[in-house]
Amino acid sequence: MDFNDIFLSVKGLFDSGGFVMPPLLACTMMLWYGLGYRYWTLKEKHGMGVRDMLIFYQKNPESNTKGILDDAVKQGLKLKKHGLKHLRSHLDSDFSDYEKEMRKYAVLIKIIVMISPLLGLLGTVSGMIETFDSLASMALFTQSGGIAGGISQALFTTQMGLAVAIPGVLIQSVLNKRQINLETNLAQVKDLLCSQD
Repeated sequence: MDFNDIFLSVKGLFDSGGFVMPPLLACTMMLWYGLGYRYWTLKEKHGMGVRDMLIFYQKNPESNTKGILDDAVKQGLKLKKHGLKHLRSHLDSDFSDYEKEMRKYAVLIKIIVMISPLLGLLGTVSGMIETFDSLASMALFTQSGGIAGGISQALFTTQMGLAVAIPGVLIQSVLNKRQINLETNLAQVKDLLCSQD
């Protein structure tokens, strides 16, 4: 399959879906970028618990970190080593950057998941209008496909809207669980660092 065949296939998809396809394609690309970013950010890259990580980075402060939690543990140990007063407030301040990073693109994904089916519905309505226009003029076959073209567009855009939204909902729910787990671990890091003598 060469580039020309791929181009014709994509053009056929756009022609089948009508004017709703470019926004749906843009939503698809943004959705998968956001999901990929969140996946790599929230991926647990270590096999240690929080206590074990604290012990490891106390003994090996020059070790490379492998993720947000490792960075937070190392940063927390640095702050603790400086003997700062009100350590908890310093940890809260420094860890807020990690918490922002964990939430990055979550709102964008939620918006895309909500609007994709609506874009599909818009395409459905547009296709049905074309179908009824063809029926009103009794043009069974027209340049745009007439009745068959309108029904095809209606069904295709609905399918595309759902094809974008459903995987987004499923993957985002898994990523949200990972985010909650990481937030719990960050809170545990703060508690352990503040409780140590």
